[in-house]
Amino acid sequence: MATSGCMKVTKYFLFLFNLLFFILGAVILGFGIWILVDKTSFIAVLQTSSSYLRTGSYILIAVGGFTMVMGFLGCLGAVNEIRCLLGLYFSFLLIILIAQVAAGILIYLQRDTLKTEMSSIIHELIVTYDYEDGKNTSAETTWDYIQTNLRCCGWTNYQNWTANTVVQNSTNQYPCSCMKNQSSPNGFCQYNGTVESAVYQTGCMQGVESWLQDNLGIILGVCVGVAVIELLGLILSMCLCRSIQSEDYTKVPKY
Repeated sequence: MATSGCMKVTKYFLFLFNLLFFILGAVILGFGIWILVDKTSFIAVLQTSSSYLRTGSYILIAVGGFTMVMGFLGCLGAVNEIRCLLGLYFSFLLIILIAQVAAGILIYLQRDTLKTEMSSIIHELIVTYDYEDGKNTSAETTWDYIQTNLRCCGWTNYQNWTANTVVQNSTNQYPCSCMKNQSSPNGFCQYNGTVESAVYQTGCMQGVESWLQDNLGIILGVCVGVAVIELLGLILSMCLCRSIQSEDYTKVPKY
């Protein structure tokens, strides 16, 4: 009787955790879709120039969808006490957990490479920026939005814009989003006096890194939450599977 009671508690706890697992899978799926469709944040700038981010978003969508399926299978196996389904659930959940740990280690080891690539992408955007030509307007609009809201200019400082072809071929033009007194949010604007007095001198690198760190905390929080639920799911599915096996043996007639 006590064994049956423990089995019921384990079963419903496993159902609850898999329901949370399903919800967190939906969060990961939604985050991957957000990266693909977002056009108003720094992600849009990186996405147009880096295939890694787009590939990563597809991976997040796949992982999120697969996690939702696993959560559903875990709920089904727990409620109906299907040992085969619980064993399959345990195996795939263990594979997912190992893959997540490996991916986290890889990202941590490649953080300097990712930072260098990001700087290269922004530098290329600044050099080729020309809002009037109608090319790459999504990334350029996003970068103007970042400079306007962060009150910054360039990546490391305002002098990064001296590499831009339009700025090089003019005497008193700078991006409007760099101006302290803006007349337009996009394109190039005329300035009076010195460029130092007309534009923000601080680069956007620090502000963007702070933005990424803030969002990275959310991502890591979600990943840690998923990992904890996965560990609990592994433990509970193993306990429930053993309980079902134990009960099956007690039902075998003894001669």
